[in-house]
Amino acid sequence: MTPSTKSAPHADRVAAMQSRIDEALPSLVEGRMPAALYDAVEHVLRTDGKRIRPVLLLLVAESYGTSVERALPAALAVEVFHNFTLVHDDLMDEDEERRGAPTVHVKWNPGTAVLTGDLMMGLSYDLLGQVDGTDAEALYSVYHPMVEHLCAGQALDASFEDEDRVSVDAYLDMIDRKTGALLSAAFELGGVIGGASAAEQDRLSQAGRLVGRAFQIQDDLLDLVAEDDAWGRSVGGDLVAGKKTFLTLRALERAEGAEYEWFARLVTDEGLPPDDVAEARDRMAALGVFDEARDAVRSYTERAHDHLDDLPEAAATETLHWLLNRMKARDY
Repeated sequence: MTPSTKSAPHADRVAAMQSRIDEALPSLVEGRMPAALYDAVEHVLRTDGKRIRPVLLLLVAESYGTSVERALPAALAVEVFHNFTLVHDDLMDEDEERRGAPTVHVKWNPGTAVLTGDLMMGLSYDLLGQVDGTDAEALYSVYHPMVEHLCAGQALDASFEDEDRVSVDAYLDMIDRKTGALLSAAFELGGVIGGASAAEQDRLSQAGRLVGRAFQIQDDLLDLVAEDDAWGRSVGGDLVAGKKTFLTLRALERAEGAEYEWFARLVTDEGLPPDDVAEARDRMAALGVFDEARDAVRSYTERAHDHLDDLPEAAATETLHWLLNRMKARDY
């Protein structure tokens, strides 16, 4: 299907879904006790977010003729689960801020952060079982493997910090688990709710995995090329932290001699000084790393589009294609 070039209807459909999700999330726990726990959960659920994963699920389900309201519990499950992973991720990385708000372990304490994440994981399972007209076992058969893959991806990402050499292929495998697993599940769950065949569900799952790769590489790229105001973080933060990303790993693979030694400080010194970020950006550009990253984002997105060719022709399907292109071109 050729995506429609008229963006207004697509933007309106996505905005309406985002609003519905934003409205529903805090109501899941509003007024529940004890406040020592549920205030932290509500804090997380009220924090602004793009809501990409639940919107993708809703668009897939709607493309098969399923209403947003029937698929909404699964969409909320995916978003609650995603936010659970962020709470624990922030704790593991000792991050102090998320989406412009203090992280749970900073605003409360590490113990509350662990319990908040635990409760949100359980809540996501409860929500998934609330989808009317769909066999819950069919949904959980997608969800259970996702949890295992995502946790394995998080463990791999953490292990990379202690490894001197990590290949780009190993990094992509980690992305497929840590980032791609939940996106893949969001696409497939939308198909299950919509009544997609087994073959269609498999293609939806693969589309989600490819979107996960494109999304993470774009994230890595934006860390170096985004404008501060739009990005909401300091540009070059991954370099300063010595984080292994698609860009840093490709720079290390491409660089030779003195150039390699310059970039090797990412590992030996556990990051670059902030004053070296601009030079690192210039050196990466000269090595062609930025161009390669942009090509990878385009390629993975195009392949995801191809895996969605079997979706029914519907307005929601066009919006889904439009949204993938918007994600490819995002600047924050």
